[in-house]
Amino acid sequence: MGLKAFQNNKKEKESIDFMQLTVFPLLAERMNKEFDIFQELEITLKKNEINLEDGDVIVISTKYVSNSQGRIVDLEKIKVSEFGEKIADEFKLKPGIAEVIIRESDKIFGGIGGFVITSADNIMAPNAGIDKSNAKKGKAILYPKDPYLIAEQIRRKIFLKLLIHVGVILVDSRLMPARVGTSGVAISCAGIEPVLDMRSKKDLDGNPLKVTFQAVVDNLATIANHKMGEGGESKPFAIVRNSGAKLTDRKINSSEMAIAPEQCVYVRGLSKPPKN
Repeated sequence: MGLKAFQNNKKEKESIDFMQLTVFPLLAERMNKEFDIFQELEITLKKNEINLEDGDVIVISTKYVSNSQGRIVDLEKIKVSEFGEKIADEFKLKPGIAEVIIRESDKIFGGIGGFVITSADNIMAPNAGIDKSNAKKGKAILYPKDPYLIAEQIRRKIFLKLLIHVGVILVDSRLMPARVGTSGVAISCAGIEPVLDMRSKKDLDGNPLKVTFQAVVDNLATIANHKMGEGGESKPFAIVRNSGAKLTDRKINSSEMAIAPEQCVYVRGLSKPPKN
Protein backbone atom coordinates (compact mmCIF):
# COMPACT_ATOMS: atom_id res chain seq x y z
CA MET A 1 0.00 0.00 0.00
CA GLY A 2 1.38 3.41 -1.00
CA LEU A 3 1.83 6.27 1.49
CA LYS A 4 -1.13 8.26 0.12
CA ALA A 5 -3.42 5.24 0.19
CA PHE A 6 -2.26 4.44 3.73
CA GLN A 7 -2.93 8.02 4.88
CA ASN A 8 -6.40 8.02 3.27
CA ASN A 9 -7.19 4.68 4.90
CA LYS A 10 -6.02 5.99 8.28
CA LYS A 11 -8.16 9.14 7.93
CA GLU A 12 -11.17 7.05 6.99
CA LYS A 13 -10.65 4.79 10.02
CA GLU A 14 -10.22 7.80 12.32
CA SER A 15 -13.43 9.31 10.91
CA ILE A 16 -15.33 6.06 11.57
CA ASP A 17 -13.90 5.81 15.09
CA PHE A 18 -14.84 9.41 15.80
CA MET A 19 -18.45 8.74 14.87
CA GLN A 20 -18.81 5.68 17.08
CA LEU A 21 -21.60 5.84 19.64
CA THR A 22 -20.25 6.74 23.06
CA VAL A 23 -21.92 6.79 26.48
CA PHE A 24 -20.71 9.03 29.30
CA PRO A 25 -22.34 8.11 32.65
CA LEU A 26 -22.14 11.03 35.09
CA LEU A 27 -21.49 10.69 38.81
CA ALA A 28 -23.85 12.96 40.78
CA GLU A 29 -24.65 13.88 44.35
CA ARG A 30 -27.39 11.87 46.02
CA MET A 31 -30.28 14.20 46.89
CA ASN A 32 -32.63 13.75 49.84
CA LYS A 33 -35.08 16.58 49.21
CA GLU A 34 -36.70 18.43 46.30
CA PHE A 35 -34.30 20.19 43.94
CA ASP A 36 -33.99 21.83 40.52
CA ILE A 37 -33.20 19.00 38.08
CA PHE A 38 -31.74 21.33 35.41
CA GLN A 39 -29.49 23.07 37.92
CA GLU A 40 -28.25 19.71 39.17
CA LEU A 41 -27.55 18.62 35.59
CA GLU A 42 -25.38 21.71 35.09
CA ILE A 43 -23.50 21.06 38.34
CA THR A 44 -22.99 17.40 37.46
CA LEU A 45 -21.68 18.18 33.96
CA LYS A 46 -19.16 20.61 35.47
CA LYS A 47 -18.00 18.15 38.15
CA ASN A 48 -17.58 15.41 35.55
CA GLU A 49 -15.70 17.83 33.27
CA ILE A 50 -17.85 17.17 30.23
CA ASN A 51 -19.50 19.68 27.89
CA LEU A 52 -22.69 19.04 25.96
CA GLU A 53 -22.43 18.99 22.17
CA ASP A 54 -24.96 19.52 19.43
CA GLY A 55 -26.73 16.22 18.75
CA ASP A 56 -26.13 14.71 22.18
CA VAL A 57 -28.88 12.70 23.88
CA ILE A 58 -29.20 13.22 27.64
CA VAL A 59 -30.60 10.24 29.53
CA ILE A 60 -31.90 10.85 33.06
CA SER A 61 -33.06 8.36 35.67
CA THR A 62 -36.78 8.66 36.46
CA LYS A 63 -35.99 8.04 40.13
CA TYR A 64 -33.75 11.10 40.15
CA VAL A 65 -36.47 13.19 38.51
CA SER A 66 -39.03 11.85 40.99
CA ASN A 67 -36.72 12.79 43.85
CA SER A 68 -36.44 16.31 42.45
CA GLN A 69 -40.25 16.56 42.51
CA GLY A 70 -40.63 15.14 45.98
CA ARG A 71 -42.50 12.12 44.60
CA ILE A 72 -41.64 9.95 47.61
CA VAL A 73 -44.37 8.54 49.83
CA ASP A 74 -44.29 7.25 53.40
CA LEU A 75 -46.08 3.91 53.15
CA GLU A 76 -46.85 3.85 56.88
CA LYS A 77 -48.90 7.05 56.56
CA ILE A 78 -51.07 5.91 53.64
CA LYS A 79 -54.78 5.59 54.44
CA VAL A 80 -55.82 2.28 52.91
CA SER A 81 -59.20 1.88 51.21
CA GLU A 82 -61.31 -1.26 51.17
CA PHE A 83 -60.18 -1.95 47.61
CA GLY A 84 -56.58 -1.46 48.70
CA GLU A 85 -57.03 -4.09 51.40
CA LYS A 86 -58.51 -6.44 48.78
CA ILE A 87 -55.60 -5.94 46.37
CA ALA A 88 -53.10 -6.37 49.22
CA ASP A 89 -54.69 -9.64 50.28
CA GLU A 90 -55.06 -10.99 46.73
CA PHE A 91 -51.49 -10.25 45.64
CA LYS A 92 -49.71 -10.62 48.99
CA LEU A 93 -48.67 -6.98 49.30
CA LYS A 94 -48.47 -4.66 52.25
CA PRO A 95 -51.64 -2.52 52.39
CA GLY A 96 -49.77 0.77 51.98
CA ILE A 97 -48.03 -0.21 48.75
CA ALA A 98 -51.25 -1.78 47.41
CA GLU A 99 -53.12 1.49 47.98
CA VAL A 100 -50.43 3.55 46.24
CA ILE A 101 -50.50 1.16 43.27
CA ILE A 102 -54.26 1.70 42.95
CA ARG A 103 -53.89 5.49 43.08
CA GLU A 104 -51.10 5.55 40.50
CA SER A 105 -52.77 3.16 38.01
CA ASP A 106 -55.29 3.71 35.24
CA LYS A 107 -55.98 -0.01 34.96
CA ILE A 108 -55.12 -3.22 36.81
CA PHE A 109 -54.84 -6.37 34.70
CA GLY A 110 -54.02 -8.93 37.38
CA GLY A 111 -50.81 -10.19 38.89
CA ILE A 112 -49.00 -12.71 41.07
CA GLY A 113 -47.69 -12.66 44.64
CA GLY A 114 -45.79 -9.40 45.14
CA PHE A 115 -46.59 -7.92 41.71
CA VAL A 116 -49.65 -6.25 40.21
CA ILE A 117 -49.60 -5.67 36.45
CA THR A 118 -50.87 -2.16 35.79
CA SER A 119 -51.12 0.55 33.16
CA ALA A 120 -50.65 4.25 33.87
CA ASP A 121 -50.13 7.09 31.38
CA ASN A 122 -49.59 4.64 28.51
CA ILE A 123 -46.95 2.73 30.50
CA MET A 124 -47.57 -0.91 31.34
CA ALA A 125 -45.51 -2.00 34.34
CA PRO A 126 -45.54 -4.08 37.51
CA ASN A 127 -46.78 -2.13 40.53
CA ALA A 128 -47.32 1.09 38.50
CA GLY A 129 -43.55 1.62 38.35
CA ILE A 130 -43.39 2.20 42.12
CA ASP A 131 -39.95 1.38 43.49
CA LYS A 132 -38.68 0.89 47.05
CA SER A 133 -35.02 0.61 46.03
CA ASN A 134 -32.88 3.72 46.53
CA ALA A 135 -35.50 4.96 49.01
CA LYS A 136 -35.33 5.02 52.80
CA LYS A 137 -36.98 2.19 54.71
CA GLY A 138 -40.77 2.42 54.70
CA LYS A 139 -40.85 4.78 51.72
CA ALA A 140 -41.35 4.35 47.98
CA ILE A 141 -40.56 6.40 44.87
CA LEU A 142 -43.34 7.05 42.36
CA TYR A 143 -43.01 7.76 38.64
CA PRO A 144 -42.33 11.44 37.84
CA LYS A 145 -45.24 13.79 37.37
CA ASP A 146 -45.62 15.16 33.79
CA PRO A 147 -42.53 13.32 32.46
CA TYR A 148 -42.92 14.65 28.90
CA LEU A 149 -43.16 18.22 30.16
CA ILE A 150 -40.05 17.75 32.30
CA ALA A 151 -38.06 16.37 29.35
CA GLU A 152 -39.21 19.23 27.11
CA GLN A 153 -38.35 21.87 29.70
CA ILE A 154 -34.81 20.50 30.06
CA ARG A 155 -34.38 20.39 26.27
CA ARG A 156 -35.54 24.02 25.89
CA LYS A 157 -33.37 25.32 28.73
CA ILE A 158 -30.31 23.72 27.15
CA PHE A 159 -31.10 25.30 23.79
CA LEU A 160 -31.70 28.75 25.29
CA LYS A 161 -28.48 28.62 27.32
CA LEU A 162 -26.11 26.83 24.94
CA LEU A 163 -27.82 27.24 21.53
CA ILE A 164 -27.45 23.53 20.79
CA HIS A 165 -30.03 20.88 19.94
CA VAL A 166 -30.13 17.81 22.18
CA GLY A 167 -32.51 14.96 22.84
CA VAL A 168 -33.72 14.14 26.35
CA ILE A 169 -34.86 10.72 27.58
CA LEU A 170 -36.20 9.81 31.03
CA VAL A 171 -35.28 6.17 31.68
CA ASP A 172 -36.51 3.49 34.04
CA SER A 173 -35.79 -0.24 34.35
CA ARG A 174 -38.24 -2.91 33.17
CA LEU A 175 -38.66 -6.64 33.07
CA MET A 176 -38.92 -8.19 29.63
CA PRO A 177 -41.38 -11.07 29.06
CA ALA A 178 -39.73 -14.45 29.73
CA ARG A 179 -36.26 -12.90 30.15
CA VAL A 180 -33.94 -12.75 33.16
CA GLY A 181 -33.01 -9.30 34.46
CA THR A 182 -34.01 -5.76 33.65
CA SER A 183 -33.30 -3.40 30.77
CA GLY A 184 -33.99 0.27 30.17
CA VAL A 185 -37.26 1.74 28.97
CA ALA A 186 -37.97 5.33 27.98
CA ILE A 187 -40.74 6.76 30.14
CA SER A 188 -40.71 9.98 28.11
CA CYS A 189 -38.55 11.94 25.69
CA ALA A 190 -38.15 15.33 24.06
CA GLY A 191 -36.24 16.64 21.06
CA ILE A 192 -35.75 13.20 19.52
CA GLU A 193 -37.86 11.12 17.16
CA PRO A 194 -38.90 8.20 19.37
CA VAL A 195 -39.59 5.60 16.68
CA LEU A 196 -38.06 4.86 13.28
CA ASP A 197 -40.62 3.65 10.76
CA MET A 198 -38.87 1.00 8.67
CA ARG A 199 -41.91 -0.14 6.71
CA SER A 200 -41.25 -0.35 2.95
CA LYS A 201 -37.51 -0.74 3.59
CA LYS A 202 -36.02 -4.08 2.53
CA ASP A 203 -34.39 -6.85 4.50
CA LEU A 204 -31.17 -8.64 3.51
CA ASP A 205 -33.06 -10.80 1.02
CA GLY A 206 -34.75 -7.82 -0.61
CA ASN A 207 -38.15 -8.47 0.98
CA PRO A 208 -40.08 -5.32 1.97
CA LEU A 209 -40.63 -4.90 5.71
CA LYS A 210 -44.34 -4.64 6.50
CA VAL A 211 -44.70 -4.01 10.22
CA THR A 212 -41.22 -3.11 11.51
CA PHE A 213 -40.75 -0.07 13.73
CA GLN A 214 -37.46 0.50 15.56
CA ALA A 215 -37.89 1.76 19.14
CA VAL A 216 -35.09 4.33 18.97
CA VAL A 217 -35.51 5.93 22.40
CA ASP A 218 -36.01 2.58 24.15
CA ASN A 219 -32.82 1.27 22.54
CA LEU A 220 -30.86 4.34 23.67
CA ALA A 221 -32.46 4.10 27.12
CA THR A 222 -31.22 0.53 27.45
CA ILE A 223 -27.70 1.42 26.28
CA ALA A 224 -27.45 4.29 28.75
CA ASN A 225 -29.10 2.34 31.57
CA HIS A 226 -26.41 -0.33 31.24
CA LYS A 227 -23.74 2.27 32.05
CA MET A 228 -25.78 4.16 34.66
CA GLY A 229 -26.30 1.06 36.79
CA GLU A 230 -29.16 -0.24 38.92
CA GLY A 231 -27.88 -0.02 42.48
CA GLY A 232 -25.70 2.38 44.42
CA GLU A 233 -23.66 3.77 41.52
CA SER A 234 -25.19 7.26 41.86
CA LYS A 235 -25.03 7.91 38.12
CA PRO A 236 -28.48 9.35 37.34
CA PHE A 237 -27.33 11.09 34.13
CA ALA A 238 -25.71 9.76 30.97
CA ILE A 239 -24.73 11.49 27.74
CA VAL A 240 -25.12 9.42 24.57
CA ARG A 241 -23.00 10.88 21.76
CA ASN A 242 -23.07 10.04 18.03
CA SER A 243 -26.25 7.99 18.43
CA GLY A 244 -27.39 8.65 14.87
CA ALA A 245 -30.89 9.39 16.19
CA LYS A 246 -32.93 12.07 14.48
CA LEU A 247 -33.45 15.18 16.61
CA THR A 248 -36.53 17.35 16.31
CA ASP A 249 -38.06 20.56 17.69
CA ARG A 250 -41.61 19.26 17.60
CA LYS A 251 -43.45 18.25 20.76
CA ILE A 252 -43.49 14.48 21.32
CA ASN A 253 -46.80 12.87 22.30
CA SER A 254 -46.92 9.90 24.67
CA SER A 255 -49.08 7.96 22.21
CA GLU A 256 -46.11 7.80 19.81
CA MET A 257 -44.15 5.49 22.13
CA ALA A 258 -46.84 3.12 23.31
CA ILE A 259 -49.90 1.19 22.19
CA ALA A 260 -53.02 0.33 24.12
CA PRO A 261 -52.54 -2.86 26.17
CA GLU A 262 -55.33 -4.57 24.25
CA GLN A 263 -53.24 -4.12 21.09
CA CYS A 264 -50.12 -5.67 22.66
CA VAL A 265 -49.28 -9.09 21.21
CA TYR A 266 -48.35 -10.44 24.66
CA VAL A 267 -51.52 -9.20 26.37
CA ARG A 268 -53.76 -10.38 23.55
CA GLY A 269 -51.98 -13.69 23.20
CA LEU A 270 -52.07 -14.58 26.89
CA SER A 271 -55.72 -13.58 27.23
CA LYS A 272 -56.72 -16.00 24.46
CA PRO A 273 -55.48 -19.51 25.28
CA PRO A 274 -55.47 -22.06 22.44
CA LYS A 275 -58.66 -24.03 21.86
CA ASN A 276 -58.65 -27.72 22.70
